[in-house]
Amino acid sequence: MRAALGLSLWVCLAATAGTAQEQAAVGQGAVLRGLDKVNGQAQDIELANGEATEFGGLTVRLGECRYPQENPEGDAYAFVTISERERGREVFSGWMLASSPALNALEHPRYDVWVLRCNI
Repeated sequence: MRAALGLSLWVCLAATAGTAQEQAAVGQGAVLRGLDKVNGQAQDIELANGEATEFGGLTVRLGECRYPQENPEGDAYAFVTISERERGREVFSGWMLASSPALNALEHPRYDVWVLRCNI
């Protein structure tokens, strides 16, 4: 019984291993949105790849923005690094997905930052 189950699992995994992944293209930059949760103010932040800017008490740096090559209007994802200026410490570093901002989110008591789209 275990052998049959193991063989079935192996066949399923082998069948999905050959599935092609969607190719990603690199955008020129990205549009992020920042929210100050204390005063309710939202601001769009437009950055080129490798560029940084200040938003409230944070420094937001965009590493790179990517999007599906077959569908430029599709789901964007960006590598973002966010630091608190006052304390000089990094509070977020990783990939953010436009379609699932809560999947890998900035956890900060005052600010939210998320990706909206890539600039093509």
